[in-house]
Amino acid sequence: MNGPTGASPLSRESIYAPSDVTTPESMRGDQAPPPPPSTTPSTHLSGTTHWLGGEGYADITKLRELAAKNERLAAKIQARMARLHTKIEKLRHNATLLREKAEKVLERIPEYQQEMAQHERTIQASTSQQTTHTIGSDITGLHYRIRQLQQKVVDVQHKARRIEHRAAIKTQQSAVLKVKADRLNDLVRAAQTDAANYQKRADRLQMATESDAAQYVAASRSPPAGAPPPPPSDAGETPGEHDQL
Repeated sequence: MNGPTGASPLSRESIYAPSDVTTPESMRGDQAPPPPPSTTPSTHLSGTTHWLGGEGYADITKLRELAAKNERLAAKIQARMARLHTKIEKLRHNATLLREKAEKVLERIPEYQQEMAQHERTIQASTSQQTTHTIGSDITGLHYRIRQLQQKVVDVQHKARRIEHRAAIKTQQSAVLKVKADRLNDLVRAAQTDAANYQKRADRLQMATESDAAQYVAASRSPPAGAPPPPPSDAGETPGEHDQL
């Protein structure tokens, strides 16, 4: 059923604007006016808990992110260090093999020297028995053989020195890589130290944040300082008080 066309004192617009509604005389009675908005610590608690759950949590997560970033950097550098140490050991092993090869090459020199000494004694014995000043083909052949052996000795020495030079190059390369590995080790220690410091700061900040949140929650649960005392309960009244009133 449709109502009157006139606007009622409590129209639809006045429902969403409670400050504009006037209370009728029959509804006023002896009621007290509504209390003013409270300014208890719970109002401050909402903003504080927002900071504790917002900016404080963001600071904690940022510190933990930096700690994880430094730990990742330390792990990455350690992986590079491991590859460098493997390469260093490989170079040292190859240098040792080359030195052993050079020593084996030089072992043939005493044989050549012994053979040359034998030829020289033969030449000396042959020349002492000759009565003429002419030199035969046997003597010149021995001289030629001695020159060949001397050339072999020089070639073997040159080969051994060349191999030793290669070994020295590999040793120098391993020394350079060792310096790089030591520098990386210093970077790993610095990154690990930074990660531990960030982690400690995050833990301290989390403990402080949780402590502040607990204090504010406890303050919100306790009654405000200027609040009136609670009314007395009916349990302490005498049975005749209500009748006298």
